[in-house]
Amino acid sequence: MGSAASAAAPPPPPPVQPHGAAPPYGVGLAGILPPKPDGDEKKEEKVDYLNLPCPVAYEEIQREALMSLKPELFEGLRFDFTKMLSQKFALSHSVLMGSLEVPSQSADVIKVPTAQYEFGANFIDLPQLMLIGRLMTDGRLNARVKCDLTENLALKVNAQLTSEPHYSQGMFNFDYKGTDYRAQFQIGNNAFYGANYIQSVTPNLSMGTEIFWLGQQRKSGIGFNSRYNTDKMVGTLQVASTGIVALSYVQKVSEKVSLATDFMYNHMSRDVTSSVGYDYILRQCRLRGKIDSNGVVAAYLEERLNMGVNFLLSAEIDHAKKNYKFGFGMTVGE
Repeated sequence: MGSAASAAAPPPPPPVQPHGAAPPYGVGLAGILPPKPDGDEKKEEKVDYLNLPCPVAYEEIQREALMSLKPELFEGLRFDFTKMLSQKFALSHSVLMGSLEVPSQSADVIKVPTAQYEFGANFIDLPQLMLIGRLMTDGRLNARVKCDLTENLALKVNAQLTSEPHYSQGMFNFDYKGTDYRAQFQIGNNAFYGANYIQSVTPNLSMGTEIFWLGQQRKSGIGFNSRYNTDKMVGTLQVASTGIVALSYVQKVSEKVSLATDFMYNHMSRDVTSSVGYDYILRQCRLRGKIDSNGVVAAYLEERLNMGVNFLLSAEIDHAKKNYKFGFGMTVGE
């Protein structure tokens, strides 16, 4: 009986493995994968939709892409000098000697030599007031005014006066900055009226719309845009009733390197263009460049030689039109 009872008894339970120890059958998949933390998995952070960040201005949603894809290219010789007379007031002198393209009916590019001098005056009392004026030798006068009327309301004025009739322009912008939205109202010459509004939908996504009316030409339009940005990328989309569809994408590879691309489709003219560019910030210089679907290659270099002294190199090559533009210059003063 005792032997029969001993044979029928169940085998002893396996020894209890300590937490995190390898199983007795060897280090397999369970040994490779990290142990799950005790308790429930970490819950996703809830979004406070009543405390969203303020979006960028409507006209600046593509600022990261434009920085790489639209550098300030020039042709010929350029020299800029800025002299600070006080902490708020400065004078500037600019000289540009190069060539000017003349419109022609043929496919050949016709250029004529030209030279231009520009005198400027700046009065900057941040963050309340900013006055900028430029006077050219051809008689043009450009002026910009930015004044903060209140903590959230700002007035911007852009004006261009010329000696030629019907070419002078003026624009008044009233910008209102809310906690999670921005609104702008525009009024200009030729009976131009416009308004735009952009709203943060999530911490990373903002969407907006704009309308305009040009009374002299009896034209109106409406547009929509969206912007999605994180710490590593920025993507934008713009659609307008004028037939324009524009997309842009910027990938921040690191703090000093970013890649950008854009795509534009014009439904009226059936034109499609796209470009790819880069922005590389080194210790003493900044290099930007792009190449587009029309075969145009461009590069722009800013080299810092000393405190307040920068050397500039600009190049643009259009292989299809055999149009080559090269320029170098220097900026002195901050």
